[in-house]
Amino acid sequence: MYIKNTMKKSIKMAALFVAAATMMVACNGTDKEGFKKTENGLYYKFEKQNSDGQQVQEGDVLVGELTIRFDTTVIFTNKGEARRIAQATPNYEIKIGEGLLMMHVGDVATFAMDADSAAKYVDPNLMPSNYEAGKGQKLYYEISLQDIVTREELEQERTNFANSMEERKASEADDIAKYVKDNNITAKPTADGLYITIKKKGNGAKVATGKEVSVNYTGRLLDGTIFDSSVESDARQGNVYNPQRPYEPMAYVVGRDRLIEGWEKAVMGQPQGTVLQVVIPSALAYGPKGTPDGRILPYSPLVFDIEIVSVK
Repeated sequence: MYIKNTMKKSIKMAALFVAAATMMVACNGTDKEGFKKTENGLYYKFEKQNSDGQQVQEGDVLVGELTIRFDTTVIFTNKGEARRIAQATPNYEIKIGEGLLMMHVGDVATFAMDADSAAKYVDPNLMPSNYEAGKGQKLYYEISLQDIVTREELEQERTNFANSMEERKASEADDIAKYVKDNNITAKPTADGLYITIKKKGNGAKVATGKEVSVNYTGRLLDGTIFDSSVESDARQGNVYNPQRPYEPMAYVVGRDRLIEGWEKAVMGQPQGTVLQVVIPSALAYGPKGTPDGRILPYSPLVFDIEIVSVK
């Protein structure tokens, strides 16, 4: 189950350094690693150049492979799995990423910046543990550029996505009604639109604010796709559904650990030992935003099978 506002430190660090790839800053000193240097202080080295390829323009998104190193330590890599890695977007607080704008599709290049410069713009807690100010350490960005998504293409994507989400919003009530009918759900909806089916009634302590609750659960989209589960896999780790991974119940404190509103309303007051299924409209789930990882799109109703293992 997603507990809101939670993100691993390593993910934060990688994301910030990927963002930093779009805004290389000036370095001082003479390069000793075969890098050339721009007037603005950017160190760069091309292992492969394809001057006939499409060149990156401001606002374009680069598609390819990126490895970020701190000296010899790899911080992030998607080598072998090309994807969108950075956007050539101006940043007015520091210098624009000249390096990205130099690149053409088919290029392989490395850019370097002083770690001290990066540290000015990154939370100190997110810098590598072996970073020491004033030691001349560097961050390296190794990029293999395989494709470009242009500003115009991005704008069209945004338009198409917005239209698609409006369609999802308009059809949500009908989609829920069809799911309820197709799955022979006889429970009447609550005032909030929840369909709560009690499959087994427990007789232990009841879920209440401040109680520590332990649950087994599986979350699905209306089409049956599992997006999270403590029963069939520990999908909370790695954001990948893996039915071979061992599982254990999820524990949380009611009112302290924020879960989606529909979940909290469905289990509130239910006794330990209860097994239930709840259909949750998007307004009580992830609403018009969905989840950042894209597994749950905007305006997605959810279905949870929940077993209340313990209430303390």
